[in-house]
Amino acid sequence: MDAPEFTLGIEEEYLLVDTDTLELADAPQALMDECAAALSEGQVSPEFLRCQIEIGTSVCRDIPQAREELRRLRALVRDKAADHGLAPIAASCHPFSEWRTQAHTDKSRYNQLHDDLGGIARRMLICGMHVHVGLGDDALRADLLGQMAYFLPHLLALSTSSPFWQGEDTGLASYRLSVFDNLPRTGLPPHIDTWIEYERSVDVLVELGVIEDASKIWWDLRPSHAFPTLESRICDVSPRLESALSIAALTQSIMRMLWRLRIRNQRWRRYDNFLIAENRWRAQRFGIKGELIDFGQGVKTPMPQLVEELIALVAEDAEALGCLAEVEGARAILEGGTGTERQRAVRDEAEAAGQPRDQQMRAVVRHLIDEFSADL
Repeated sequence: MDAPEFTLGIEEEYLLVDTDTLELADAPQALMDECAAALSEGQVSPEFLRCQIEIGTSVCRDIPQAREELRRLRALVRDKAADHGLAPIAASCHPFSEWRTQAHTDKSRYNQLHDDLGGIARRMLICGMHVHVGLGDDALRADLLGQMAYFLPHLLALSTSSPFWQGEDTGLASYRLSVFDNLPRTGLPPHIDTWIEYERSVDVLVELGVIEDASKIWWDLRPSHAFPTLESRICDVSPRLESALSIAALTQSIMRMLWRLRIRNQRWRRYDNFLIAENRWRAQRFGIKGELIDFGQGVKTPMPQLVEELIALVAEDAEALGCLAEVEGARAILEGGTGTERQRAVRDEAEAAGQPRDQQMRAVVRHLIDEFSADL
């Protein structure tokens, strides 16, 4: 079989805050219009809540192109938002704003979602990063779906950026998943062996009118409905651009590694979702500070060791894709901390300085505003 192109597409969701109060603020229509006028169609859009904005790159041939596009998109949103007294933050939960006071976007798609999900939808004050990898062939997408699931907890741990919820430290590295998992059709993808099996399962719900199409399946990893890609959806959005690119490069390289095994008549061992879900929880709870289970060796392994093993595992593929430096950038995430660790460090510093809790949380938001521009 011909080698896939392994193209990339990255989608990120941001929260908008008022630069004076640091509270969440709705995106004015003028801001959306100004961003849309400066970009290609579909590269910027409103999200479910009016305080959110979503961007997406075009189809990128490699990580250098993705960097160029993502940098441009982040800078545009930042600059246009500033004209309206707003600033974007790339964190999966706002440190202190209340979900009860947020309004959803008045569009037919989101109105229907609100009606379908009831009270669960109101709590969806969360943002994520989605990474599409172009595989083309449907049979390959189905084959890699089950194997790639093993690595989702590793990617989640490196991306965590949502320790706070409504002014409280949740004790989790990614509280976002706790909110998202309340939705139907979420979590790890089920064990599916063939594309026909996948289509048959989706068609059952479509024909019953439960969902209109596969875009309403929100697994941590899914075959995209709109593109010939496998789409990783498990990650928190990264406050820093370079962290996002390292995670995207790892995602792309792991998929190429799995394809490389396939053409050699090999494959990655598939474990029951019961076991992978344990690692998913451990990544959600502890992030890079914890251990994940190496099921092959039957041991719990610290994240720094797992990252080194992962870099070695995909080095050949990252080299072929031209993203070895970005894959090795996962070490910088370990050294500097994820968004979760850095937010907690800012909170701790403000607390040590004697600031009350509300000021501690505002210090965290100011930090996130600065982080958004750090690599631009």
